[in-house]
Amino acid sequence: MKKSWMELVMALLLIAGAYQISKEGARVVSQRKADQAVVVLDAGHGGSDPGKIGVNGEKEKDINLQITLLLKKKLEKKKVYVILTRNSDEGLYDSGSKNKKVQDLQNRVDLIHAKKPDCVVSVHQNSYTSPEVKGAQVFYFTHSAEGKKLAEGLQNSLVEDVDPENHRLAKGNTSYYLLKKTDAPAAIVECGFLSNPDEAKLLKSKDYQNKLADSICRGILEYIKTDKKSGKSQKTIT
Repeated sequence: MKKSWMELVMALLLIAGAYQISKEGARVVSQRKADQAVVVLDAGHGGSDPGKIGVNGEKEKDINLQITLLLKKKLEKKKVYVILTRNSDEGLYDSGSKNKKVQDLQNRVDLIHAKKPDCVVSVHQNSYTSPEVKGAQVFYFTHSAEGKKLAEGLQNSLVEDVDPENHRLAKGNTSYYLLKKTDAPAAIVECGFLSNPDEAKLLKSKDYQNKLADSICRGILEYIKTDKKSGKSQKTIT
């Protein structure tokens, strides 16, 4: 009788588990540890907002998301707790919104404030009227010392790991909404120029995207470790 009762309990637990997996869309939800480093990754644009359009029709929003998802996996392997502002081709706005762009940016900032991350990295692609212009560049809010430190580390990583001939420096900015309104250290990584034919081709390549993700990952990890040593952040990373 006891065995039958235990079998019934196990069967009910299996049914409940199957229901939950179905409800969650077979999504594995990780649990954040108290001392775990937290990073918000923001894939720029999405949904009705394609961002920049490349010389061969590349959509910035797609490349942003592809690099961000690669970066997420690399950070998670280092035991960093990663939060995405989006994980699909969707914007953060209501379908009936009169100003989707404004609502989208506001919702991204609200999400960041709610999660209180150690840092925020927003992935974008650049464009310019002259097709010869190229090279990754990282931006930070001019009045944020921590944002500057994060951005400079990311810029150094991108130059060292991806393009040693890139002489760009991290640049302060006072107009980008995400940088201006976010209270956590934040950086916008413009990975390259979709207006440059050679770079646009590279940015669409999985191998190059992986190289960029490796480099950005290194920059983020070095920033977190530096904060840990200074006593500003006591978070676990490996």
